[in-house]
Amino acid sequence: MALKEDKFSIDIDKVLKKKLGDKAWLVPKFIVSWIKRTIHQDWINKHLSEEGSGQEGVEWLDGCLKYLNCTIHVRTKIDGVVKEGLDDIPDNSDGRYFTIVSNHPLGGQDGIALGSVVCHKYDSKMVYLVNDLLMNLKGLAPLCVPINKTGKNGRDFPRMVEAAFQSEKNVVMFPAGLCSRMGEDGVIKDLEWKKTFISKSVQYKRDIIPVHFSGRNSDKFYRIARWCKRLHLKINIAMIYLPDEMYKNQGKSFTVTFGKPIPWQTFDKSKTAKEWAQWVKDRVYELEG
Repeated sequence: MALKEDKFSIDIDKVLKKKLGDKAWLVPKFIVSWIKRTIHQDWINKHLSEEGSGQEGVEWLDGCLKYLNCTIHVRTKIDGVVKEGLDDIPDNSDGRYFTIVSNHPLGGQDGIALGSVVCHKYDSKMVYLVNDLLMNLKGLAPLCVPINKTGKNGRDFPRMVEAAFQSEKNVVMFPAGLCSRMGEDGVIKDLEWKKTFISKSVQYKRDIIPVHFSGRNSDKFYRIARWCKRLHLKINIAMIYLPDEMYKNQGKSFTVTFGKPIPWQTFDKSKTAKEWAQWVKDRVYELEG
């Protein structure tokens, strides 16, 4: 049975048209077909156009987790003590809002699950800073500030970041931008964390809550990412495979660990913003295990 036309469905042809305009026809049809297969367009649309149709925000996130059959184990690890749930993580009752930063091991389930957890903790008072391609997921769009570092949106990047941090919402960020990669030593870890979350958290007096998300992608994904780097490819081929990784990660369990909030006053002049970003990244990986 053909999928019904729906504003919540993914259409690669329309995405290419939006991104490339009149040049979209230059992309060979076999390439378009390959992209559709690789991202599992029909599988995604089965949820978006049927089960997830009409859902937005936290309802959409929860629906995605159910469709993916994922189990999310939420805990805190503060001063070495591990506890179930988020009772020890402060809320927004005193008018404070937080910057919530996490490693990015998967590129799919981690973003969905972390958003769901944060929405339930903070009554949906949260906003993502995300790649603008994700804005094609209409159920996710109400929670997002899109980031596209090329074209017009690239010029609007500072304004978008300001809008997020000025809002009365908790800002959720994956400071690496891209999902984790496997190093030459075989260790899977985020790439360098960008410093924006440090400078803006200080500017807007937001404490930072570090989060560690468990999990990994397939060896195939890391091989593709490694070759893209070696060949200095400008197109992020590995990103195209992220829906395939999400497809493979169905039915798995993941642990989300929240650490002790770090006061914004911590980030003084003793280190540069870039060095502080690395310092927070190290704190995140200390939450593992």
